[in-house]
Amino acid sequence: MHRHAHSMDKEDSRPAGVDDATVEALGELNKALETIHRVRGHLYSAHQLVGGADLTLDRMVNLLREAGHDETADRVEHELLGRNVLPGRWTFQIVEEFDDGYYATFQEIERDAREKLAGGRRHIFEAEMKERRRTHGMPGHEATP
Repeated sequence: MHRHAHSMDKEDSRPAGVDDATVEALGELNKALETIHRVRGHLYSAHQLVGGADLTLDRMVNLLREAGHDETADRVEHELLGRNVLPGRWTFQIVEEFDDGYYATFQEIERDAREKLAGGRRHIFEAEMKERRRTHGMPGHEATP
């Protein structure tokens, strides 16, 4: 069981009766959710990068036309500009489907597990790790703000 619960914020402390395995499991679930938050960020990055590249093609098509390369400009304009990145989908649709489906479900399951198993408390595993690793009395190692 954990030690030093008295020096942690109440919202980060382990509720009575919650065992080590549960705290560890919730810590792993949170770690997985944090990874999915990063995935979401990467999807938004891809969305913005693809959109920016598509808009850059407008200038490129104009430059090709100015240089007399109409055949290549036509191909880019007709085959690439505005093209779906996946069948029937632009990146905004991929992001929306991810957000409304997998991401929302993952967040709901993580929140439900915390509510049922730990009174809704977040980061218990990390809070206990902080308490174990900090040097009591040392500046910069305070338990709470």
